[in-house]
Order: sequence, then C-alpha cells, then structure tokens
Amino acid sequence: MSEPLYFDSNATARMRPEVREEFQEALLRVRGNPSSLHGPGRVARHMLDEARERIAAALEVHEDELVFTSGGTESNNLALLGALRPLAARRGLAISPIEHSSVLGPARALQRAGRTLRLLEVDVSGTVRLESLREALDDASMALVSIMAANNELGTCSPLDDIATVLDTAAKRPLWHMDAVQALGRVPLKLRALRVDLASFSLHKVGAPVGVGLLYRRSGVGLEPLMYGGEQEHGLRPGTENVAAAVAAARAVELALGELEQHRQRLRTLGILLWGELVSKLPHLRLLGLPVDHPRRLPGTLNILSPGLEGKVLVMRLDLEGVAASAGSACASGSLEPSHVLKAIGCSDEEARSGLRLSCGRETRAEDVHRLVEILWRTLKSRT
Repeated sequence: MSEPLYFDSNATARMRPEVREEFQEALLRVRGNPSSLHGPGRVARHMLDEARERIAAALEVHEDELVFTSGGTESNNLALLGALRPLAARRGLAISPIEHSSVLGPARALQRAGRTLRLLEVDVSGTVRLESLREALDDASMALVSIMAANNELGTCSPLDDIATVLDTAAKRPLWHMDAVQALGRVPLKLRALRVDLASFSLHKVGAPVGVGLLYRRSGVGLEPLMYGGEQEHGLRPGTENVAAAVAAARAVELALGELEQHRQRLRTLGILLWGELVSKLPHLRLLGLPVDHPRRLPGTLNILSPGLEGKVLVMRLDLEGVAASAGSACASGSLEPSHVLKAIGCSDEEARSGLRLSCGRETRAEDVHRLVEILWRTLKSRT
C-alpha cells in the first residue's frame, strides 16, 4: 500500500527529528517549576530563559519582547484585547477581512463592547488595498491595525514594506499587529525594520510540539493580561510555563530560520509543479489568489476551486485515497458556513464552499505531487 500523502502543512507540521530529540532530553531534565527558588526550579528557569534567548536571537529581537503562549490563537487574542482594553473607549481598530478567526473574534468582541471596528478592503487576490488603509488612518481614533503577514487559506502574502510605509506616514501612527503564524520559516520577517509592534506565532507550524506559541511585543508597547494569577511571562500569561516545549520550540525556530531561503525556494518549486500538472490534466480548475509564481505567494500553498463540488466533500474523498488536504483553515473545519476569506475576495457562497487548500511541507517530494495529481484527476473525473 502506498504511503499516505500529506498536503496540509499549513494546518500543522510533523515534529522534526532534531526537535523531538531536544524535547525528550528537556523532559528528562525538567524537575522543578521555573518560578521556584530551589535548585530544580533554578534549572528549569535557566532552561526557559535560554530558550527565550535562542528564539530572540533567531528573530533578531530582544528576549524581553517575547511572551510564551499556547499558540497563535492565544497570541492573537492577547495582542488585540490586551492592547485595546487599557485605552480610552473611543479608540478603535482596523483589520483586514481575511484575518484568521482568532483575530476576527476578538475584533468583533471589541466592537460589541463599543469600539470602532473598520474592515479594510482587499482585492481579488486577498491583498489589502493601501488606499483603504490610508482612509482608515485618517480617523485619529484608530489605535491598532491588524494585517497578517501571509493568509492561511489563499497563500497571499501582504506587501509588508508598503504597509509599514503607509503606517509611518499616518498623522498618528497606530500599533501594528501582525499575525505571522503562516509566515514563520517561509517568508523573511524583519520585525524591527518593519516597525511591527505586536506579532503572533504558532511554533508547531515549523516542527515544534503542539501547544507552544509566541507573542512578540515591541519594547514600550503596553498590554493588559487576559487571565490573572501568577506573574509569569512579564505578568501577561499566568501559569507554569511548559519548559520542555519552549526548549524544543527554540530548536525548531533556529532550524526554520536558518534554512528559510532554501526551504522557501523548494516549496515554491513544488507549488509551481503542482499547479502546472493540475491545470494540464484538469483545465477547469481555478487557482485563487496570486499567480502561482508570484513573489508574494506563500510558497507551496494553493487554493483551488472545482466548480460544483464542495471542498469538504472533496477532502473526504481524498482522505479515502490516502491524501490529507484541507477545505480551508483547520480551526474552522467544523463550520458549515462558507469561507469568510473566499467571500471577502468576491467568491459566491457556492464558490466559497468549494475551495480546496493544498499546502506542501518540508517532507513533500516531487513524486508526492505526481501521485496527488493522479488521485485528484481520478477523483474529479469520476464525477463526470
């Protein structure tokens, strides 16, 4: 029997062998609580501090600017709610309509609490219209803008330099929160050069254990915690830290950023190969977002439409053939609603339910692409 094909790397990546080894070693070493003053506690604290320093060095930021969280969802919630709640009630926020639900959710909660919420316009590729951003910034009450680095469904990367320039030219520059979950390890991120204020990361996307994330908070940016208890993580995230997972995450981030350019080019080649073979066999398919070879396409990520077939139905049929794919965000996989991302770029409800996301990863090979195309061709041909 053929080996299963995994084309859902945007949802999660397998833990890397080097990371697993470091994780297991850390599990054996950790005996104490990193907040305890005794010897085992001091060992755990040293391991946690060292992990934070390693990640900070890889991201080229200061270790005091990093807060360990449970993942991207918690980081996004902490960024938006934590930044806005301490500010005057008249201060609002602007976000793109294709943000992850963990950004849309807290943004809507702030709106229900009386905050002004402005949805920026995006074009058919999912790129934020800069003029829409400029117009939002004319409102001096805008305290925060949240625009993701790379969209998890479409694979469209934001024009980060252009966004930074627009924000810098505002009469009163708001905070910039960036959901960088999909970008880490695949898109160069210079947080300091871009003058990003808050950035969210989910480290299992780059081969760390599930359940560890990060929030980058630029020095001087005030945040209010979402939970109360201990004073861990600069008082922003109470609860005993998962030291072993943090150590493993440090290794995963180092590897991902050290191999970024090589990995990026390899994924780009696989994505171009995949779309080329698909469209040659199934010319009725439609690629959403930017052209497959566009420099702002998240490498290795494709979202395709097969008219008249729901994406979730196709995902189940592919699963029976040993292929793991996705109909969109893994966090929304149980929803019956059409994708808000595809709706935002002009798709009808029917089209927005028909998207199939294929995302390559570190273990994807060219022969996997060939097999996937054959399986998709057979699956879709059987419907005609």
